[in-house]
Order: sequence, then structure tokens, then C-alpha cells
Amino acid sequence: MEEPNDPISRPLGTTEQNWVRAVVGGTGITVLALLLSPPPDLSLLRTAIHGLQNTHPILRSSLSSSSVYTPPPSLSPLIEIESFSLASTSDLLHSLSSPDPPHLPFLHLLLERELNRNPWSNSTSGQVLFTTHYELPNLKSVLVLRLHTVACDRTSAVAMLKELPEMLRGAGAEWDEEKTPGLAVESMIPTRRGDKPFWARGLDLVGYSLNTMRWAHLEFQDVGAPRCTEVIRMQMGAEETRTIVEGCKARGIKLCGALAAAGLIAAYSSKFKHPDVAQTENYSIVTLVDCRKLLDPVLDNRNLGFYHSAILNTHSISKGEKLWDVAARCYNALSNSIDADKHFKDMGELNFLMCKAMDNPGFTPSGSLRTSFMVLFEDPVIEDGSLESCSGLGLEDYMGCSSIHGVGPSMAVFDTIRDGRLDCACVYPSPLHSRKQMMDLVGNMKNVLISKGE
Repeated sequence: MEEPNDPISRPLGTTEQNWVRAVVGGTGITVLALLLSPPPDLSLLRTAIHGLQNTHPILRSSLSSSSVYTPPPSLSPLIEIESFSLASTSDLLHSLSSPDPPHLPFLHLLLERELNRNPWSNSTSGQVLFTTHYELPNLKSVLVLRLHTVACDRTSAVAMLKELPEMLRGAGAEWDEEKTPGLAVESMIPTRRGDKPFWARGLDLVGYSLNTMRWAHLEFQDVGAPRCTEVIRMQMGAEETRTIVEGCKARGIKLCGALAAAGLIAAYSSKFKHPDVAQTENYSIVTLVDCRKLLDPVLDNRNLGFYHSAILNTHSISKGEKLWDVAARCYNALSNSIDADKHFKDMGELNFLMCKAMDNPGFTPSGSLRTSFMVLFEDPVIEDGSLESCSGLGLEDYMGCSSIHGVGPSMAVFDTIRDGRLDCACVYPSPLHSRKQMMDLVGNMKNVLISKGE
């Protein structure tokens, strides 16, 4: 089949349109930051990234507020790598570093910088992919891929991480190229799985709206100052991770249930430190479900784009709750929602509420734009031998997550089990929440997980 000579465009789905709107305010910038040693040959790296663009049309596309516009490779403007020399990076890191603890690693600092670089802040249109290369001391460097979330959800980012070394080795040319970007998720919901009677849709919309009035939130530190996204990294050893994963398997639940429970217990204890307090609090948890294998037609992980759907559940938490009891409640609520196809049936309602929160910040607590306490993923990214498989890149470490300082949760957890060790990027809006506040919260979560809430 010959390559088309004319650009291809398609309308954005409702979920994609919401991300286009949200990214202007600072939510929806996906960043994959890679620590490399030794620094790569930039000409080879540029060729590899161009290979990714040619293989995946969405990466060479331009967005408007209503459509995605994709020219064929022969007409596509290929992305150039923005490069910072060692001296420029050193000056930049000096400006980013805080004199107060914690003193963050270079990879962490540069990840946060990229999460807050928003080329879409003044316009909803433009390219979806930006790349930056920072030289570091000791023959190291950091390569950053920064993408619009319309083009790249977490699954897409992992797929790109796996494909980039193959492109560097020239193997990418052997793969079949996609001719067009995939359809929007709403266009691929299997027949009848997203159907809901009109009145049921209206009642659910009212129910979601009323429930927000009952939700508890983390204490807000500064609701008026301009916001940015910051990250706390939570890492565990192999034995700690094995114990948690085996505990989940023994109870027939997934890791997301344990992470949600630890977050709820930590949030409650941060609010009620006095032992005599026995108040019950209701927190909202959003779980993102990767729909690729549930769509019609079925997609695989190499189909880049945004194909997650959200499930919103409210959970009550009281004094003295145990990790596994809360984890079972959280996971059972999620499992029941999936069995009822709520990730498809409630997609429109949750998109509508997200849109209304952006339009009317005053409807959210303290004008914070917080739509939930916590966002999690149904399944973690599991990477065995991840660094070895990327030996062509010289990959030593990496972090990946998305920005949330516009509309969004108080914390989003991007969890990976990497070579048997749990590694979570816990993302939050600052200074709405302070780094110390969130370090304490994440530290308490880790303690709850390790001690199993006992």
C-alpha cells in the first residue's frame, strides 16, 4: 500500500479534548527522563527519535482544540533535540537546587523542570513531542521525552522506552509502520458495553456531583500562589516488594488496592494525630484502567495515544484501620466497577465533571481544582531486566510521570516494579501541597506498606 500524499486528520474524542484543555492549565504533560552513561551520539539519537516519529504517526502529529492532524513522513517536520552543554546544565541545576533538604538527584531535578515546561500554555495547538538532552558531569547525561498526554499515556511511554534502543540499533526499520494515528478511545468501545439509559446517566451525574461534597482532602498549604508539579520518589527493596506482592496475591487483590489503602491510612493519620479522635472520613480514589485489550479492535501496547479510562470510587476510613482490610475494600470496589463496565459507561460523566471543574474552579474545595484525593493505575508497569534491555542507550536509571498542577488529584502514583523492586513516582501540585507535607505522607504510606498496617 502506497503512502498517502495528503495529510490525514480526525476529530478528537471527548477524553482527548479534555486533555487538550487541561494541558493549558498544567495537567497532562507526560515526561520520560532517562539517565544515560556514556552520553549518546546526538546524531544517532536524532535518527532514532525520527524513526519513532515515522513508525508512530501520532508522534509527528499536530493538535488543535478539535482535531489531530497528521502529515505523511515525507511532509512531516521532524523533531530536533534541544541540547544543553555541561556548563549550561550546571548553571541550570544550580538554579533548580534548593539549599534545604532533600537534595534531589540531577535526574529528579530535571524531571521536575520538564514537567513544568508547557509549550501548550498559550495555545491548544502544536506538536505533541519535544526532546531535550542535558550533559552532566562524569560522562553522564539525561535525555527527556516530553509529550502531550493525548499522544502518550503511561503504556505508550513504556512502549517508547522499549523501542528507542531498537531504533538506535537500526532494527526499527524491520517493523511495520502505522499509516494513521489510532482512533479515539470512545470510538472503539465494544457495542453495548458503554450503553446507559438517558435517565441513569443523569442520575449518575447528579450522584457524582453530590458525592464531591462529602469528600475529605489533604490540607492545602497555599491555594493562591502559581502552581507547579513536584515529585516524591518512593522506592522499596526486593524483599519488601516481594512481601507486599505476595500479600496481594494471597488475598486475590492487585497492588493498586494496597497502594490505595496505604494512601488512605496515611492521609487519615496526617489529619487526625490525636489518639482519641475517631471520626470517619470519605476520600475519593480514581483508578486508571488501560482499555487497549478491551477495545474493538483490540490494541497492543505499541498503539500510542491515550487509551485509559477512569473509575471513581469513594472510600470511608476510620481510626485503627488495617492495611489489608482497607486494601480488600478498595480493590473489590474497583473490581465490581470494572465488572459493571463503569470504565466505559461512566466515561462521559467523568469527562463532563472534569470539564466543569476547569471552567468553574470555585466549585472545587478552596478553588483548588482538586477532583480527587489520589489517582492510581489498575496495574503496575513490570520491568524485568529493564536496564539491561536498554543497554544500547546506556540507561542507568529513569523516571516517568505526568503533570497534575492544573485540574487533578492531590497525588498521582505512577508505580513500577523494576527488577523486583517497587519504584513509585508520587506526583503532586505545589505549593498547594508542600514538599515536606508530601514527603511525610509518602513516608507514612511506605511505613504502612512495610509494616502491613499492623
